This record gives sequence, C-alpha cells and structure tokens, in this order.
Amino acid sequence: MSGVQLYVSSVSSSREVRSQQSEVERVLEIKQINYKLIDVSVSEEILEEMRNRTGNPTALPPQIFNDDCYCGDYWQFYDAVENEEIDHFLKLKEKEKFDCKVSTVCNENYTAEG
Repeated sequence: MSGVQLYVSSVSSSREVRSQQSEVERVLEIKQINYKLIDVSVSEEILEEMRNRTGNPTALPPQIFNDDCYCGDYWQFYDAVENEEIDHFLKLKEKEKFDCKVSTVCNENYTAEG
C-alpha cells in the first residue's frame, strides 16, 4: 500500500464513529491530501487487518496510516489538527526518517463501492 490510508466503516451504527470518520475525510480534503479509503465493513479480514496493523485487537475506525506507518486514531488526528501538526502526524515530509515496516496482507476490495 502506498500513501495515506483511512480505515472507515460504511455501516457503523455509532453516531460518534460516523462523525469522526466524516471529520477526518473533511480535513484531508480541505488540506488536499490524497488518501485511500478502506471500508472495514466489506469483510472481517479487512477489519482484522486494520486491528493487526494498529496493534490493538479492539480498535475501531477511523484509523490512519501512511504506507506501512501507523499514524493514529481519530483523537490523535484531532490533536494534530488542533496543534497544526497534520503533516507531521501523517508523516508526509519525514517518512524516510521513520522505520515503519509492518507486514500486511493487501486486499483489493477496499470499499463497498469498488
């Protein structure tokens, strides 16, 4: 995988999760940051992939990655936006400084739409 990836759920019954997902997408679009949307509701395998990549077996969307580097969850994203450190949070300018290799299984069915 390459670039920023945003794990979301298109069928979440939680108003809070839906609101958080929308906020992350809105900020990324305003800042013109390209990202890949990955819908965990497509399959249990994608949900487990997200949880394995975060290192948290109970993690819920939204979760944010850049390539194989885990950036964080909504609250870490929120703090980065508030502190005007979104580029640092997303590891956009300093990716080469991080040793973020994580083995992942790529699944081509990223979203329910495609």
